[in-house]
Amino acid sequence: MGKTLMMTDNSLKLYEQVIHYLVVRIEAGEWAEHEKLPSVRSLSELLGVHRLTVFKAYQELKERGNVYVKDKSGYYVSPATPFSVTDQADDPAVSAWLHWDSLAHVQSLEAEFQFSKSLIDPALLPNRYWGELMRDLLDQYPRLLGTYSTIQGDLELRSALASHLTTKERFYLSADEVLITSGAQQAIDVISRTLVKPGDRVLMERPTYGPAMEIFRKQGARLVFTDIHPGGYDLEQIEHLMKSEKPRLFYMTPTFQNPTGMNVPVEQRKQLPELAEQYGCFLLEDDSTYDIYFKEKPPAPIFTYDTTGHTLYIRSYSKYVAPGLRIAAILCRQRFMPGLQAVKSLTDNGSPLLNQKLFLRYFQSERMHQHLSKLRTAIQLRMEVMEQCLLETDWTWTRPEGGLNFWVELPRGVDTGRLLHRCMEQSVAFVPGTVFDSSDNSASRKLRLSFSYAHEQQIREGMGRLITLAKEM
Repeated sequence: MGKTLMMTDNSLKLYEQVIHYLVVRIEAGEWAEHEKLPSVRSLSELLGVHRLTVFKAYQELKERGNVYVKDKSGYYVSPATPFSVTDQADDPAVSAWLHWDSLAHVQSLEAEFQFSKSLIDPALLPNRYWGELMRDLLDQYPRLLGTYSTIQGDLELRSALASHLTTKERFYLSADEVLITSGAQQAIDVISRTLVKPGDRVLMERPTYGPAMEIFRKQGARLVFTDIHPGGYDLEQIEHLMKSEKPRLFYMTPTFQNPTGMNVPVEQRKQLPELAEQYGCFLLEDDSTYDIYFKEKPPAPIFTYDTTGHTLYIRSYSKYVAPGLRIAAILCRQRFMPGLQAVKSLTDNGSPLLNQKLFLRYFQSERMHQHLSKLRTAIQLRMEVMEQCLLETDWTWTRPEGGLNFWVELPRGVDTGRLLHRCMEQSVAFVPGTVFDSSDNSASRKLRLSFSYAHEQQIREGMGRLITLAKEM
């Protein structure tokens, strides 16, 4: 057998892993429509699995219409066709990534009652103020649209972020330790391509942010999972995994975790950098909603407790300041910067300068702090309205202390993938649990409900439809 190049966790059956391997590459364009795929023999040698396993995977893809067969020639990529609604959730183990496989796919569904988008209602954003800022900015910098940013990002913005985070949140970093990216997802991708090699283990929370899983899988990583619960992580489990699996990276969202909304306690935040140093594992801390808290400010990020430079921190402002600007930053020690900049240069050669300058003007204004205070109040009100609806059910959830989502478990017998199909007929959208955790059997009856994109009346009516349809199942 050849070297194993499978790009998924061990929770899926081998033939399902082969299917995943093929589908990811077809969707990424590695094989075009009508292009011949590797033979059963060559793919079995490449992946280190039995030929019958590859044959079963090809037969499954053939039945689903992803590939077709030419007699005595082999398997070929089928032309792209919409998936049939009738078979979307026939096999929960496969549908997690073949159909409701990605967050972007689910969030692209048009719905009147939109609970799948973990974004802010545009009506809550300071849209008129942005127009004023744009006019003032172009008056001040008339040649701005004709200028590229540096790869690392605008120095003025990097200096402002470093100063603010050092003064307000004890980060103690310089502008040279900040890299601006076009959103948090690009930051994850840049870090993955910088630090992770094919075959490396990546430790992740379960459940976790679906796009991050796909980024690491496409990089060739093998995923290892650790559970997160209301009390945080099981540090004994994490230490065992770091010792036995030797992960290159631990990707985490410890503040208002996506999708559960849970917070990792302070003591664990202090201990994680020590474990990372002891076992040679980097920590990737993704923080996209740090400022969206309802009562108390969340604990300081793990980055602030790291004295050895093992933590890379992503702070995103996209969701609740201006989604259209796509502003996020990687904060890390200087030794990581050359590699990160090299990858970033190949990605886009620097995030748009106009976006950075616009955000800088807003970031330095009193208006932003006023906006965040009002925004927290408005989002908390919407969260409470959604929870009032949930109280009418026998479902299970933990009330979030911040963030934008509820993580809800429905009774046995309700499959949220099938439920979503029925809900879309009533123009109600949410994210099925398998998008965040395809390895857990109970994930098929879980869902993420975002309360930040719909207003109060939409929440009441949409939740009413959702609850009714779930009861009918």
